[in-house]
Amino acid sequence: MFARSYPYIDEKGRPAEYVDRKRSLWLLSVVYPLFPVAAVWLHHVTGSEWLLIAPIIFSYGLGPLLDWAFGEDQSNPPEQTVPALENDYYYRVLTWLTVPLHVISLVVAVWWAATAGLSLPGWLALAVVAGLASGLAVNTAHEMGHKRSAIEQLLTRIALAVPAYGHFTVEHNFGHHKHVATPDDCASARMGESIYRFALREIPGGLRRAWRIESWRLRRRGHRPWGLRNSIIQSWLLSVLLQGSLIAVFGGTTLLFLLIHNLVAWFQLTSANYVEHYGLLRQRRPDGSYERCQPHHSWNSNHIFSNLLLFHLERHSDHHANPVRRYQSLRHFDDLPRLPTGYFGMFLLAYVPPVWFRVMNPRLLALPHVAGCLDRVNR
Repeated sequence: MFARSYPYIDEKGRPAEYVDRKRSLWLLSVVYPLFPVAAVWLHHVTGSEWLLIAPIIFSYGLGPLLDWAFGEDQSNPPEQTVPALENDYYYRVLTWLTVPLHVISLVVAVWWAATAGLSLPGWLALAVVAGLASGLAVNTAHEMGHKRSAIEQLLTRIALAVPAYGHFTVEHNFGHHKHVATPDDCASARMGESIYRFALREIPGGLRRAWRIESWRLRRRGHRPWGLRNSIIQSWLLSVLLQGSLIAVFGGTTLLFLLIHNLVAWFQLTSANYVEHYGLLRQRRPDGSYERCQPHHSWNSNHIFSNLLLFHLERHSDHHANPVRRYQSLRHFDDLPRLPTGYFGMFLLAYVPPVWFRVMNPRLLALPHVAGCLDRVNR
């Protein structure tokens, strides 16, 4: 299962084989969402509430260091092998297995918060850690939500039920991908816009846009928006079932725990959206429409460690240019907008806006297709 080669014909017409060196390492993306369980275990074993924040230290302290230590991977699978890679069920099964782990992480965190007698700081720390893990559920849904298979669509809804963000797939697939890197997109950050101002625009804007899109789809087919045919409502009902059950079992304080958890999870998505398209702009054609989305309309990162934890999310340029490509076959392109580190480090920069602007604004203006011209940036 972990060792497989994919035959192809090389540039000189000779038979060759491609081996995905990261094949077994993608398991890191599967187990990474279990870090609340690891935090609970550490607290249980040691009695130290400080260890409840170990996942935060690992992700945002050690993560950027490991990205620096392991460097970047700019290799691509040979294009001839991509159909075989995409049809290898090993890769998609990994994403399927991740979904129940998101549910387990949330249930364990809520159980421990309700029964372990934590202090208020410890309780809050666990709520934040659980929210960080459930932010990853949106990433899992992001990978599967572009796929047409019934099982992946169902698992996407379940994954989004964990952070109560059921409108994401509609908003992302039919709103964000259509308007990305334009002033019309609430999920594309503008130059000079702090992440906090962006969040106030992106979170409610995404919900409104998703509801408009889904309502229009249903009305076009002769159905009412308020019904079980509405995919957003389907995921919301799953959230009510999951989170309502946890409140019923573990008591009223669980409601506050889940609210904090949900907000943290939503802000993780906001952080990713902020980083991925900051200041980038598609140019208008003579007819007033925008040019087709191309790889240089997304910020890219090839940092090995964080990509292995995020199902290659950071190869975002190829994802937007080719949305149905699966994570294992996403490509690096030369001369793309490149982030100086992986997402964990970039999130930290974004949370301190003056530092973010100092790092990213010169990088944005220096891009070849921008060349210092403010009319070529989203602002």
